[in-house]
Amino acid sequence: MSSADHADREERVDELTIDELARVTGMTVRNLRAHHQRGLLAPPILRGRTGFYGPEHVERVRLIQQMQAAGFNLKAIARLVEAGDGAGHEALEFGRAVLDSMTEEAPEVATADDVEERLGGPLDRKTARRAERLGLIRPVGDGTFELPNPTLARAGEELIAMGVPVTRALGVGEKVERHTRAIAEAFVELFAEDIMGDKKASELSAAEWNRLRVAMDRLSPLARAVVDAVFRQAMSAAVERAVQDSLHR
Repeated sequence: MSSADHADREERVDELTIDELARVTGMTVRNLRAHHQRGLLAPPILRGRTGFYGPEHVERVRLIQQMQAAGFNLKAIARLVEAGDGAGHEALEFGRAVLDSMTEEAPEVATADDVEERLGGPLDRKTARRAERLGLIRPVGDGTFELPNPTLARAGEELIAMGVPVTRALGVGEKVERHTRAIAEAFVELFAEDIMGDKKASELSAAEWNRLRVAMDRLSPLARAVVDAVFRQAMSAAVERAVQDSLHR
């Protein structure tokens, strides 16, 4: 290779063919071409009959992938990334902030024997399925389980250690899950109607996405504090009624 060819190659080190772009981003050439057709991806720079892609194309493809993973459909992504004011990045940051605000600890991994020991003995298939639906365990193959919510698993373990049968503990957990879901939906409805307003997500500007992210950062701990305060109040009243009932038997 001549020095001129070598220098030319160095200048083009960040230039990728569509096959190379597919390999770098983990996408198929077919999907990349589809992104072109939808206007999600800018045309390549043509050199002769070959199109070349740069870092900005790689960044755009990865943004699209991340937004899809966060739940945005391609139509909404097209509007956001073409807004020209950073709305796509801000929308993605909003999605990340929501997920981060709801995640406090990493899942744990346990063997089948560990799970059975922690939950008070061998689990029949029906009980195991109930534990899966509740989010206590998630089979990952080869006799290994993931505990998605270690705090929830420890709470169940404590109840069982106190003498509560595992089926009874799961029943209480299922009731809590149903009511908690309703509470979460109420807060989401409040956010959507009173904070986000009547605008569609794909119509929001970067500044509006940033405002929503700040609002979510404030709403998440507030919601937890409200639920904790109301629960303490309700728990106190329930215990008082139970004590009074036992005294009058």
